[in-house]
Amino acid sequence: MRRLILLCLCLITWVVWADDAPRVILIGPPGAGKGTQARYLSEKYHLAHISTGDILRENRKQGTELGKQAASYMDTGKLVPDELIVTMVAEKLTGDGGFVLDGFPRSEAQAQLLDGMLSKSGHPINSVILLDVSDNDLVERLSLRRSCPTCQRTYHLKSNPPKKEGLCDVDGTALIQRPDDKEEVIRNRLKVYHDQTEPVLRHYQDKPGVVKIDGRLDIQDVQKQVDDNLRPLVTH
Repeated sequence: MRRLILLCLCLITWVVWADDAPRVILIGPPGAGKGTQARYLSEKYHLAHISTGDILRENRKQGTELGKQAASYMDTGKLVPDELIVTMVAEKLTGDGGFVLDGFPRSEAQAQLLDGMLSKSGHPINSVILLDVSDNDLVERLSLRRSCPTCQRTYHLKSNPPKKEGLCDVDGTALIQRPDDKEEVIRNRLKVYHDQTEPVLRHYQDKPGVVKIDGRLDIQDVQKQVDDNLRPLVTH
């Protein structure tokens, strides 16, 4: 009997958590810091971190059919077609717990598809956070970014340069610039964002509403503001 009571209490706790769990969309232009904040929220609140960018890059690295299809879009800064994205996200949203979406939805059509999926579970999005950064700031932030192809460590030629020019501090590997970090590609990515992703903000403006945070602030300051806005959703 005691074990049965404990099991019932666990089930009740899980249902309450599923109902009250943060279901967050982090939105913002490329390079605004969505991934950094998503990882923080995922760890602190035990949320599933769903990053379409990471999933696409992994598929590309492994040479999957999805990765091959996505490569031509990613290298030119274009959005990967909805039909290649939605299936991946749907597979990650099979449970009722909390999650943070990083890089999805990127268009109003994707937002509508997402709403349709979540309406079936009765657990809609309850937080939309915009990390706002100007185009010029982002061009500098991204075009000066370099990464190590071996250990994946990231550097910035202005704010966080390697100790030896062009070489990784960890393993001495020659640093590279990702194809989508070239200025012309960044400009195109930003144009795509303004044209296709900003309607997502209007889509969620009334329900649940959009919280705007200055993404130019230090990571810790952005983190605190994101945390302050999310904490009221956690009632357990």
